[in-house]
Order: sequence, then C-alpha cells, then structure tokens
Amino acid sequence: MNKSRRMAAMQARSFATAGFGVLQIDLFGCGDSSGEFREARWDIWKQDLLAAKEWIEDRTKAPISLWGLRLGALLALDFAKSSPPGIHGIILWQPVTSGESFITQFLRLQLANEMLTGDQKKKGSTSVLRNALAEGKTLEVAGYELDPELAATIDGLKAADLAVRGTCIHWFEMVTEEGRALPPSTKKTVDAWGQQDIDVHMHLVTCLPFWATQEISECSQLIAATTEAYAGHDE
Repeated sequence: MNKSRRMAAMQARSFATAGFGVLQIDLFGCGDSSGEFREARWDIWKQDLLAAKEWIEDRTKAPISLWGLRLGALLALDFAKSSPPGIHGIILWQPVTSGESFITQFLRLQLANEMLTGDQKKKGSTSVLRNALAEGKTLEVAGYELDPELAATIDGLKAADLAVRGTCIHWFEMVTEEGRALPPSTKKTVDAWGQQDIDVHMHLVTCLPFWATQEISECSQLIAATTEAYAGHDE
C-alpha cells in the first residue's frame, strides 16, 4: 500500500480530469483508517466497500465502478459477486489470482527477514508458518500482525471462481518488457472466465511492479491506458 499510494493518487486525478468522481478509502486496519491490522477481517473489508458504495449512492445517481490493485482487485471481485447488483464496471490492476499463493508469498517475507537477521531460533518454512496459523496463532510478518481468520479467508479465494456477470471488467496486467506473454495463472483465469462469457478486456502494459519496487516508482503508461480504456467503456 505504501508503495502504491502515489500511483493511486495519480490515477484518481487522471480520472477526475476525465470527468469521473473517485472515492479512495483505507480499509479497516489499514492506512489512516481505524483499527489495527491484526483486527482486520475480509468481511469487514467488504462492509467497508458497501459503506463506500452507499455513501456514493446517497450523493449521486452516476453508475458506480470498483477499482482495485493486487489483493484489492480480488476483494473487488468478491464484493461484486456477493453483493446486490449495481456495479457498473470493475478495474483490476495486476489482480491476485490465487489467495493461497498470495499468503505463501506474504509468509516468505518473514522467512527472508529471519535469514537476513540470522535468527536461527526462528528458522522454518512456509509450512511451519501455515501450521501456526492453522493452530490459531497470530503471526507478525514484515511488521504486520496477520490474524489466522483473515489468512484462512484469503487462502481460499481464487479469481477464477469470482467471475462477475453483467459487469464490464478491465484487467490490466503489467509486464517488464513488450512481447511478454500472460503469466500462466492469469491466462488460466481469463480462459475460465471466457468459457462463462464474462465481459473481460485484457490490457498488457509495460511497467515496473511499482507496488514492490524498492523506491517509489511511477508508470504513466498505466495511468494513460486505464483512463483511456475506462473513458471509452463509459461511452
């Protein structure tokens, strides 16, 4: 989130210039929102989205779309699929396709930290950390306390199972160089959606993974492509 705030703000300004209103929110336990991350739950985050949707509906009759990055994209899909109709479109920036893989990558941050600090007492593996979560233990990973209930919910999510009908989906996949093929997990999900006649539009954008770069980075190509695609979609 810390690495992505600048890009989110730049995209919001670009949308505003194109005539779209944008409501950016910090989910419970994240950023400037109330609560601690250890108290966060997936259902609470979906309630946050519902509150945001109702806030907008109280102020305008304009169609509402969702926009999410990485795990936020998976949350947007889950919310749109499980909520009452009324989502006009969905923008996915480099969506997580497997919650299980995402949790595994997150736990590896803790293993990497243990290697760097030379803490032999904590030497383990992702399976050891997963066992601890299964036993109901809260884990501290990269300075954040991960609740086992939140981890278990994310673990069971797959984008392929969250196909949203009747909504136009713009999927933006970032690649480090032109000509690169879609990652196998992305292609598998898109193919599965295609078999269900989901209205999904794929966009490949050459861009560094700004959400994970060491320094804060920008991708003007993504901003331009997202604004152009969605302005055209609105028409």
